[in-house]
Amino acid sequence: MPMASGRAALGARLPSAGAGFLLWSAPVYVVGGVAVGVLKRVAVLVAVPVLLLVARGASAGVIEGRVVAVADGDTVTVLEAPKRQQEVRLTRIDAPQKRQPFGAASRQHLAGLVFGREVEARCPKRDRYGRWLCKLRVDGRDANFAQLAAGMAWHYKAYGKDQGLFDFTGYALAELEARYRRRGLWADPRPQAPWAFRRARREAAGGGVFGG
Repeated sequence: MPMASGRAALGARLPSAGAGFLLWSAPVYVVGGVAVGVLKRVAVLVAVPVLLLVARGASAGVIEGRVVAVADGDTVTVLEAPKRQQEVRLTRIDAPQKRQPFGAASRQHLAGLVFGREVEARCPKRDRYGRWLCKLRVDGRDANFAQLAAGMAWHYKAYGKDQGLFDFTGYALAELEARYRRRGLWADPRPQAPWAFRRARREAAGGGVFGG
């Protein structure tokens, strides 16, 4: 994998779940043209008022309950009271499909994080399959971010303008770090993105639709 010789550090003040702030920093590894795209994205978003970006996520609906099923590396079922099940798709990440390399490993990693545990899901909307699109937190930890950091999912950058500066930057850097360390799916020298895998299956099936 082509690498630039330099390494830079990027820091930002992130709003914490409670009062006060966290000082967050992460290494930026220039992996081909990927980091360049990330840094361009950061440069654009820095000009946007931070309060607007934070407020954009504040209107999200909240689902609280216990995870009773893990379908794959980015989809779970949450049992709310009173005994109402909600299918939740972890937003801004895309995990390998079940039939892809690391598909099973991604599911197992997510299950280890959240299965049988109480979670909080912040969900601004549903996808076209009726699943809630959510940031999933367990014990204050962002499970979406954890999947990226472990190399068990790709950062899904489409519609990134809806993600906000802090999450977009953090998720992008988590993926870059995993790539550099060759964690999880990045151990494969030529991993196939899940959306490319789904597109190939649609084309092979003559245009049929497959879930994400």
